Amino acid sequence: MKKLVSMALLAAIAAPAFAQEAQLSDDAPAVPRGERRVSDSWPAFFAICEFPSATDIAGLRITIPYSTRHVNVTGIDVGLWGKAQYFEGIQVNVLRNDAKDSMAGCQCGIYNTAGSGNLVGIQAGLWNEANSMSGVQAGLVNVCGETDGLQVGLINRSDTMHGYQIGLINIIREAELRFFPIVNIGF
Repeated sequence: MKKLVSMALLAAIAAPAFAQEAQLSDDAPAVPRGERRVSDSWPAFFAICEFPSATDIAGLRITIPYSTRHVNVTGIDVGLWGKAQYFEGIQVNVLRNDAKDSMAGCQCGIYNTAGSGNLVGIQAGLWNEANSMSGVQAGLVNVCGETDGLQVGLINRSDTMHGYQIGLINIIREAELRFFPIVNIGF
């Protein structure tokens, strides 16, 4: 059993060394929204700032202190500050979790964002924001454009809402009753 675990660990560590690295330059054109760029992926990645500059992760990413250049991340992201264009899985970074275009899964940290994209899942932290959301936001401040689900926090704000807001200040900008404390319902 020890040999099997040792071999699996060695394979997980050695695989990135043999994976082809896809280079992203600052001049590269942006990937159109909804279109995922596909490149080689690594099963485990220990990010030390921006080295290497671009890879896709399918498995575990440890971001010490941060990692911001990965396009597709699928799996678990743990550390201080993690950012990806497309993320599927669990992001648990102390300072910031950022998914630029789409996020499916769970974000836990001080600042969580799916800022210009869609969130399907859960955000839990001090500040949570998403362009559109189907799921749950739980934190001190929850901000969303189109919400389909639940917001629980001290301050909840949504442009459109199909669901519930529970908190001290609840705002649905495009509703007949825009502000209501404790519980606000959007139809």
